[in-house]
Amino acid sequence: MIGPAHTLREAARMMAARGVGAAVVVDPEHSGVGILTERDILNSVAAGEDPDTEIAAQHCTQDLVFAAGDWTLENAAAAMVRGGFRHLVVVEGQDVVGLLSMRDIVRVWSAARVPAQAAHSDSLVGN
Repeated sequence: MIGPAHTLREAARMMAARGVGAAVVVDPEHSGVGILTERDILNSVAAGEDPDTEIAAQHCTQDLVFAAGDWTLENAAAAMVRGGFRHLVVVEGQDVVGLLSMRDIVRVWSAARVPAQAAHSDSLVGN
């Protein structure tokens, strides 16, 4: 999570340090949250804006689709595909409890299938 006054450079550094492509933007003085993605930062830099002066609040998306903690990965993936976005803020009640990315879903689904594929690949190597 980052605050709305963080500069884009600060946000990029924090995201890079954590190996994530998005950050939830929380303003303790206002209700609601936003999301700042690597694409938001990229678009700002590509437009010639200064990442040391542009702030998260000016570039985050605030019209979000939220996921409940009990959603299945299938429900989350379907919402992402329908909405054309790659991240879902996960909430329980009014509290943000996580951020789910399309990459997270792919990792889980791929890991579930790797053992069967690895066994098949091993049998092909000997041929």
